[in-house]
Amino acid sequence: MKKITPFLWFDACIEEVVKFYTIVFPNVHVESLSPMYATFVIDDQEFMALNGGPQFKFNEAVSFFIRCESQDEIDYFWQKLTNDGGVEGRCGWLKDKYGVSWQVVPNVLGKYMSDADRTKANRVMQAMLKMTKLDIAALEAAYVA
Repeated sequence: MKKITPFLWFDACIEEVVKFYTIVFPNVHVESLSPMYATFVIDDQEFMALNGGPQFKFNEAVSFFIRCESQDEIDYFWQKLTNDGGVEGRCGWLKDKYGVSWQVVPNVLGKYMSDADRTKANRVMQAMLKMTKLDIAALEAAYVA
């Protein structure tokens, strides 16, 4: 068991929330599930969830970062998480239909942005700032330009 586990407060039916995430993420298992509370694991990261009511809302101050190897993986998560009421944001950010913020980011972005050649890194940054869903080919083109 990890020492720190995200605890998420939803204003929604927990069974519905957990079902949504089991559809979105291929590597999920549910440890416990009741109408008020759930514990589930996505890719070895445990989450706890509460059907706590409308008192608190999610915002972008906390988001979950999805590292993607390919454009197909970015496209998959982008579509699944924005489907049925999710909202696209800028620079690879989105909110799913429950208001949880996600960043869907290619692994190569970190390499490009941390390049010692600041001109290359800045071109990548400028390209990214124009995007909603991140496009690996466009980021790479900015990097090698």
